[in-house]
Amino acid sequence: MVAALESCTGLEELDLSLNDFSSATAGLGTLSDWLQRDQMGLERLTLQRCDINDEGLQALTEGAVNHCKGLNLSKNDSITALGLRYLSTSLQSDSCRLESLLIGSINLRDDGAEILARGLIGNQSLKCLHLCQVTPFTPAGWNTALCDTSSVSNTYLSNHNFHEFYISNYDEGFDIDESVILYLQLNKEHPQYAARCKILMNHAHLNMAPLLQWELKFLPLAVGWFERARHCTTLSIQEKFPNPRRRVLQESEEVFQSRILTSVYEFVRGVPKKVLERRNELALVAAYDEKIVMVGDESNRILNEKKRLREDVEERDRKIVKLEEENKRLRGIVESVKKSLDD
Repeated sequence: MVAALESCTGLEELDLSLNDFSSATAGLGTLSDWLQRDQMGLERLTLQRCDINDEGLQALTEGAVNHCKGLNLSKNDSITALGLRYLSTSLQSDSCRLESLLIGSINLRDDGAEILARGLIGNQSLKCLHLCQVTPFTPAGWNTALCDTSSVSNTYLSNHNFHEFYISNYDEGFDIDESVILYLQLNKEHPQYAARCKILMNHAHLNMAPLLQWELKFLPLAVGWFERARHCTTLSIQEKFPNPRRRVLQESEEVFQSRILTSVYEFVRGVPKKVLERRNELALVAAYDEKIVMVGDESNRILNEKKRLREDVEERDRKIVKLEEENKRLRGIVESVKKSLDD
């Protein structure tokens, strides 16, 4: 089959439904390899009712997730949470290309739903997840994946692309948190503002302390971020039809302006403290430098003194040599005079 596919050109959709892959893990691996080699960019891969199990999904996942925009795995009821874990890991890959994932008629349960939610963390491509005729579950982890409120940084790094979470039997026991619905609609209607809105919605107080290391040069960037986020106060979304549209941020312009001033004040107030700490550090360094200079000066003085003493010793030795030579010359004169008198 793969050999035949390699001769195809311009293939956009591949439907292999109703083929039995329960004992064909190697074949799914070969299909995955072909998807990774092929340059045509397959748009959609459909594998309904193919008896794919966890091992088969592991073999298929890398090629399918990284090289297809749409993947339909519905009615492969042999897939368990273990297989979904392989799928979730691939969704977190930077090379993930998948935009639409259809999973239906599998025993998803709470653990499987949580594993899928983990796959959304860091994913930049998946927009739609369709769950059809699955057993009721509690969508644990979806709130965190769409908006991790543990810190401003984690909120910023949450998923702001995923916006369609479709469950065919929604009314049969599913209980989805309202905040999940809110974040999904926010991602769908205002993706360019989703990160800023989530930060403003969940962090009334923005901790400016981590930014003090850049001192006042960071202040224009902080003010600029608030100015770009100001538009968030005017945004609205259609949370539930036919309910009227609701504002994303339930705060007035005055409250938003107060938030800006508070953050800027905290930042500016923290800068002198940071500068003072740096000044104290510099003073300590300067004191050490002064000590080092003093030690260096003393070392130079001792070296110069040793040099002077050495030169004095050498000068003394030269004088002694001259005196010995002069004594020798005088002894010679004395002996010459004696000899002359004797004669």
